[in-house]
Amino acid sequence: MPETRDLPACPVETTLTLIGDKWKVLILRDLLAGTKRFGELRKSIGHVTQKVLTAQLREMEQSGLLTRKVYAEVPPRVEYTLTETGYSLKPILDAMYRWGEGYKSKEPKE
Repeated sequence: MPETRDLPACPVETTLTLIGDKWKVLILRDLLAGTKRFGELRKSIGHVTQKVLTAQLREMEQSGLLTRKVYAEVPPRVEYTLTETGYSLKPILDAMYRWGEGYKSKEPKE
């Protein structure tokens, strides 16, 4: 988890630092439904590369938003689960969903 002294003073900026990337928000969206394997996340997110998804998941793990569990199997199985801190972002994602739905339903202004 990042040191408190390393985070921005502004709470909004702190939130954006932790989840401001497009892929991180989509990872959160998918993990709110429960634990997922790497391949499931990659498939549900869409056009993210393996390298980028791996980097985003590692950053989120370091931030304390999710946990990574590796099973000693061949081939290796890795599962990702939101932490309590990760789940605490649900109201933010719910608000983004409602806002997006409202925006999409508006008539274009000319």
